[in-house]
Amino acid sequence: MNKVQNIKIGLLGCGTVGQGVYNLLQMNRDKYQPVLNNTNLEITKILVNDINKKRPNIPQELLTTDPDEILNDENIDIIIEVIGGTTKAQDYIKKALLNGKHIVTANKDLMAINAQELLDLGNKAGRQIRYEASVAGAIPIISTIKENILSNKITKVMGIINGTTNFILTKMFNEDRDLKDVLKEAQELGYAEADPTSDIEGLDAARKIAVLASIAFNRSVVLNDVYVEGITAISVDDVNYAKLFNSTIKLLGIAVNNEQGIEVRVHPTLLPMSHPLAKVDDVYNAIYIEGNAFGDLTLIGKGAGSLPTASAVVADLLSIVKDMNRNIFSYENRSCYLDTEIMEIEDTLTHFYIRMIVLDRTRVLSKITEAFADNDVSIDSVIQKKLENNLAELVILTDKVLNKNMMNAKVQIENLEVVKEIKSLIRSEKEY
Repeated sequence: MNKVQNIKIGLLGCGTVGQGVYNLLQMNRDKYQPVLNNTNLEITKILVNDINKKRPNIPQELLTTDPDEILNDENIDIIIEVIGGTTKAQDYIKKALLNGKHIVTANKDLMAINAQELLDLGNKAGRQIRYEASVAGAIPIISTIKENILSNKITKVMGIINGTTNFILTKMFNEDRDLKDVLKEAQELGYAEADPTSDIEGLDAARKIAVLASIAFNRSVVLNDVYVEGITAISVDDVNYAKLFNSTIKLLGIAVNNEQGIEVRVHPTLLPMSHPLAKVDDVYNAIYIEGNAFGDLTLIGKGAGSLPTASAVVADLLSIVKDMNRNIFSYENRSCYLDTEIMEIEDTLTHFYIRMIVLDRTRVLSKITEAFADNDVSIDSVIQKKLENNLAELVILTDKVLNKNMMNAKVQIENLEVVKEIKSLIRSEKEY
């Protein structure tokens, strides 16, 4: 039998994901060693903030509060970073690369803001940086795009990439409950943070779609390039009208590569029930991809949690160790070599759903239609519902329209004397 080789690993962070990584390495150790040609994976040091905090199953002697005990240890081959945030994590990763260590990170915040610099530094150092766990937890989306469907030109990536908002919208759809009520339940169940801003305002999804767009379109996309709109304005009324159009509402991260450039956006989206993403519910994530050879592909799985995220981290770790066993140390980390234009949101084309309160009298619809026509907005469908006090609720679906034209029409409609209030304006992916 071949001699067992030891690969030593430093773990930065021991929260939910860090503990999941440690436990998964112990749980599946009997599988990893033969798969890695008799290589043993050993976590030798773990960076924590509080060394006295109880961490079940993790030996106390592995813990340290001094990052240099890991970053400067010549015997450590690979660093796993799961502390999150940007400042400390970036400093640690840079130092580790300069000290000749490969990197596995789950840090979406860092990769959505400063991926290019870190990946270039990895190339110069001849060391790998892998970050599968930064997007969609257990779903192997980054490796799928970078390796398994590399033969294709990707034209679209669209995903449910935030479990908290998907849980909220699912409950609103299935149980006819308002957003605040469901958000409170999500917090009680641990699906939402005490401060849920990053989730419900779309920022978490924006970071992830920036990472995916960069990989899919070979063009560096950062968080500031993404148009972001959260779910806080979505009401039960909107969800129920969506049902009338045989649709649902999902918060989607959308990246499209077309002749005009790249559009990258996050917003609530009216989605037909026939679409593969429409029935992905609760805290599950899903990513839909269009390519010029395979057509379309959908991946579904758990987007967060200790072991699901650890699964992606350890998969990256195993890939690096396989390359080390083949004496492949250098690795082309960065795949962004294009300078394609990134489009502004006003130049994108989508369908729209608009809901408004109007006076219940004659010629109201004709005045609204005239405002749409003035701005080259074509109407597809209309629903009108009588309300009390001589008011009516009007819901209109448009054909595909230039975003800036729709926004100009919205302003014109708001100024009509017959329109009391525009309640909702939601983009749609459906070709009505």
